[in-house]
Parts: sequence; C-alpha cells; structure tokens
Amino acid sequence: MAIWKTYRVADAVTEIDEEKFVLPVIQRSLVWEEDKMELLFDTLLKGDSFGGIMVIEEERDSKPLFNYRPFTKDGNFIPSREVEKIKQQQFFVIDGQQRLQTFYIGLKGSINGKVLYFDLFSDYNVEYEFKFEKDENNLPKKSKENTDRKIPEHFWYPVKTLLEKLKNTGKYKQVVKEIIENYEINEDLKKEHIEENILSFYENVLNSETLGISKVVINKSLPEIENRQRIVELFRRLNDGGTRLSSFDLVASILKGFSWEMEDFLKEMIEKYQDIGLTQENLIKLIFLLQDNPNKEMASIEASDAEFAIENKDRIKATIKALKDFLVCSKLYDYYKEGNRSFIPLFFISYHLFHKKIDNNALINYFNNYETGNADFPLMKRCLYHSLINGVFRSKGAGWIPYKTGIRKLLEVIKKHKNKAFPIEELFQVYINHPIKFTTTYTNSNLDQLDSSFVFYLIYDRTRAIRNNDFDHIMPKNILEEKGFDWNLINSIKNFQLLDYGTNRGAKNGKPFKEWVDNPDYVKDKSAYVKLHLIPIDETLWTEEKFEDFIEARGDLIIKKLEEYVK
Repeated sequence: MAIWKTYRVADAVTEIDEEKFVLPVIQRSLVWEEDKMELLFDTLLKGDSFGGIMVIEEERDSKPLFNYRPFTKDGNFIPSREVEKIKQQQFFVIDGQQRLQTFYIGLKGSINGKVLYFDLFSDYNVEYEFKFEKDENNLPKKSKENTDRKIPEHFWYPVKTLLEKLKNTGKYKQVVKEIIENYEINEDLKKEHIEENILSFYENVLNSETLGISKVVINKSLPEIENRQRIVELFRRLNDGGTRLSSFDLVASILKGFSWEMEDFLKEMIEKYQDIGLTQENLIKLIFLLQDNPNKEMASIEASDAEFAIENKDRIKATIKALKDFLVCSKLYDYYKEGNRSFIPLFFISYHLFHKKIDNNALINYFNNYETGNADFPLMKRCLYHSLINGVFRSKGAGWIPYKTGIRKLLEVIKKHKNKAFPIEELFQVYINHPIKFTTTYTNSNLDQLDSSFVFYLIYDRTRAIRNNDFDHIMPKNILEEKGFDWNLINSIKNFQLLDYGTNRGAKNGKPFKEWVDNPDYVKDKSAYVKLHLIPIDETLWTEEKFEDFIEARGDLIIKKLEEYVK
C-alpha cells in the first residue's frame, strides 16, 4: 500500500540533512551532471511537474529491510552502513534519488567543489538561470546566448545564502530590500526582476508543498527475503523511466538487495582493477561464469549469486590480482590499460585460476616464478596472444557472437579442465570448429586478416600507444594511386606505421618515402627509424616504383616479429 504526502523542498532537504531520508544499498551513486541539476531548479521555480518520490517507510527501533547510506553533500560516494536497529523513523528512497540529491547539493552543499548560484536578473517569464561554480569571478557577467533578455547583465547570488536569509526572516520582501540596498540597485527593471525571482524561489522552495512523496509500507509479517525482492522488483520497474539504469546496474542493485556486502565488494574491485578493463558488467558476468552459468539473465538472479560472491570474495580478489599479474608478466598490461579491449579472454584465464586447487595466498603469488616454474604461464600467454592477433573477440558474423556464442562454447571446454593444464589446443579448436577465421601460422597472404591494433602493438615491441599516433602510409597514398597500385595493397598493414601527428601531417605529408627518409632535416637517425618501424634495410626497395617488393619484404619482417611473441 502506498500513502502520498506533500513536502516543501526546504523541509525535505532538512530531513535529508537529519538522515530521515536515506538511500538503500540497492541504489546506485549520483549520476546527474551539473547542467541537469541546474535545469531541475528552473523546473522547480516554474512550478512544472518533475515527478514524485517513492520511499520505503521504516519505523524507529526496527531492523531495516536494507542497509543504507546518507545522501552525499559534495557528490562523493558514501559507503552503506550495516544497521541492526534504526534510531528514528526513516524513509528509504527507491525512486527520485537524483532529484532529491540535486536539491540537497544545490541548497546545502556542492558538486565537484562548486556551489550553486541563482541569477537574480533571470528573465523569469522565460528561464530561471542557475549555475554551479567554484569561483564567483568565473561566472559570466553578461548573457551571450539570449540576446532577447530584458537585462543583459547577470546578477549571480549564492543559493545557500539566499535560502538561509529567507528561512531566518520568513519574509521574502525583507530579503529583497536588503539585497537591493546592499548591492545599490537603482534601476526599477532590475529591482522588479530581483523581487520576482526571489518570490519564485521563496514560494517553490520554502512555502509551497511542491514535492510529492509516496510511502510504501512494508508488511513485516512476510519473510525478509520476499520483501526485499518485492522492493527490488519495484525499483527495477521504476527505473524503466528517468535516467535509466543499464541492465547490469539493475543486476548490481538486485545483488546488493540480497547482500549489502556486495556494494563494497563491487566498488572495491572496480576501483582497483578498472585499469585492466574490469567494469561492473564484467565482474558480474565473471561471478556467473565462475558458477558455470554463461547464460544467466537479470530476471533469474538469485540470492545464491550474491551468496557465492560474498562467500568467495577473497578467492575472487586473489584471482583478479593474479590476472593482473599475468597481464603484467606477459607484457599485455599496457595493451589493456590503453582501453576498450575485449575482456572475454580474461574471463577464462580468471576461471582457470579461480578453480586451481591452491590456497589464496599461493594464488596471489602465482606468477612470481612465471619465467621458470609456472607451467600455466606459457600456455595462457600463447593462447591470449594468438586470440588477440586473430581478433576472435570482435563481432565476426556467421553465428559467432563473442559475448554469447563465444563465451558459451569456451566455457564448455574450460570447465572440463579445472585444476588441469590450461587447455590451449582445445580452446583453439573452438575457433576452428565454429568456424571463424583463425590461424597460428602467419604469412604475407593473411596479415591483413589480423587485428591491426594488436599487430601494431607487437610491431612496436609493446611500447607505442596507438591512440597517441597516426596510422601513416609509409609510401604515400597519393603517389601510389597515381602509379595505379591496387587499393588493397596501398592500405595493407604492410604499408602502415605509427607516426606522431606533427610529423605525419607536417614534414612527411605526401612526400616520396626515400626523399623524406634520406633527408636528415626530417629523419635525424635513419638507422634507428628503420629498426623501429621494421623497414627493409635494402634501400633499393624504398622507391614507390618498387612498392610491391617493399611491402613483401616488410611483411616478412612483421611476421618474424609476431613469431617472436607467440612461441
């Protein structure tokens, strides 16, 4: 049963300060940006609808259905508290967090170190202008966007100060008079705008009950787990609108509903290992895979999933620590750190590590002897290198969807090899049988079928970042086109190098390769350049007339480099 009650915004903010309104553990963190917060205050002062708030009502001295955290006053995340009994009646917000959080921060706190200002010269018939800023001196002095404003100047006034003055006096006209006198406002139009804007603020924040709150009463005679999941399901449905949660945000909320410890666990792991691509989505998917369930859907989340994660959290932490060590030892850490890499192969390395019959301390230190005494390391490294070179975790079509088909088929293989040697050949056979394009033999004829981003990572000895350089045609595209060379040859990986933006778009731009590379004004150390970019040392191949022989020779050098890393 839901009971509606109306609130003044100022009263709701006071009760947030007193922790009468709190956030259950199933809630995510603050996601609204400053501009969206500013617009909500405009909506409030216009008297427009901005939706109701839904809360769970919990009685004093009762054990709450969920652990909770207070609202943040500065935008920083506050961990949830484990509570046996609450000391006062409290409302646990399950819908409307972002709106209440906006009012609390705007009226009482700050975001990113910025406080909220209200333009008292706002054109109140059009828009009430609000802006978050650290330094008042950085606020715009005149309006550049709205040339139709009656007053082109801005008069920014801190919202917290305005609220305090209005609450202390209870008379908006007195506050208007003080501000006009203190700032020596003499023009009637400006005085009118100040009064109208402060009146709107006073009416909609302090005087009128503009906030509707629906209280959901919990039937405590029902089993706790049943009540929790009833509220989580309500939370899920409510979040089909507004600022939508992703499917995995909702899964995380459901898991936190089963066990409050999941909040700290998810947050700790993601903050610690986001550098290797461990997102909330990937961590939750890993929890499913570790239980041999690749097809787990949000609708079928059970208490056992949260119980598994909490019961095995130390093991999962040790597993991810070992995974990161593996990436460091195999010289793949920088590749993953560069961002937007597929986590799919890391699921199965993690799975293999998790299920090894060694204790957590041994797992944490598993790759300390990777060069000499670790039988898994060369197999895992070779498997991951070949998989990345072939780009098997990109979408391939023909029924191979890496995140669905790939995960399911690979799990079928690796779960049969728990605590055995890492099954590299069996995993490769999955690719071959599907079939997708996969090879462990690299030739001039198949180089352009490979994943160019990873091939470049290896060409440059796993040190040069793709995102900081241009993909540059070694022999210029315009000259090769004039000479009639095939488009596929011109744009072959064998004719590309990574070159800094300035050089590529400046000194080298369009010049014949030999003319450019032989000029010491352009290339200071030719031998170092040739070695770095795997340029054939036979200089007779450096002319565009010899282009086909050049890329054949360079292809051989690239293949040799790849073979160094996949032995």
